[in-house]
Amino acid sequence: MSYQTLMYIHLATILPAFILGTISFILKKGTQIHKIIGRIYMVLMLFTAIVTLFMPAYVGPQLFNHFGWIHLFSVLTIYTVPTAYIAIKKGNVKAHKGKMIGLYIGAILIAGAFTFMPGRYMHNLFFG
Repeated sequence: MSYQTLMYIHLATILPAFILGTISFILKKGTQIHKIIGRIYMVLMLFTAIVTLFMPAYVGPQLFNHFGWIHLFSVLTIYTVPTAYIAIKKGNVKAHKGKMIGLYIGAILIAGAFTFMPGRYMHNLFFG
């Protein structure tokens, strides 16, 4: 699969995840709608993290001629989503909340900001 195809798949999952994650923070916690949005958000985040593992890093140093620093956010997501889900299923609201806030800040806001750095696809797409 081409990098461009993977990028479009990634965008098709991360953009709704960003919207749903934002809505989830605004909504009252523990409600049925919060749970539904949260589950969809978690699935989208896991899917997008897996997709990004197939996208080679073109900026900065690489490991195995493929993985870059940005892939650490994928690993963070693949670890955090299931552990946050398990935490809430066990009734550990504090752990769930911390993990979900960390995931949103790290994997969406910080990683998203990095995608607009010079030399990266999104920077070239938006700023030519």
